[in-house]
Amino acid sequence: MAEEPSTAVPPPLPTDARASATLPPKSQRGSRKTREGEVISSSMNKTIVVRTVTRVPHPKFGKIVKQQKKFYAHDEENKAKNGDTVRIMETRPLSKLKRWRLVEIVRK
Repeated sequence: MAEEPSTAVPPPLPTDARASATLPPKSQRGSRKTREGEVISSSMNKTIVVRTVTRVPHPKFGKIVKQQKKFYAHDEENKAKNGDTVRIMETRPLSKLKRWRLVEIVRK
């Protein structure tokens, strides 16, 4: 007698098993970037604009020059005010411009 192939469908995986199969555990995910800078705008709801200053040598002349960059960061509790020095951390995209979140206020 010829045996028929099994047509049984395996049971579906639990929801948490599917999630863990696609995402690496937190211990394997690389460390997220952090920046420290000054709040230059806090007028938006739950959003701050942080200016960071880095010093880099000029590519041709070698003189140390300052470079400024603005980051939009999520401030859930609206704690940070203009002039505060804050630490921000990279996160998933929260809006068109926000990819950072407030970690702590270093100095008021």
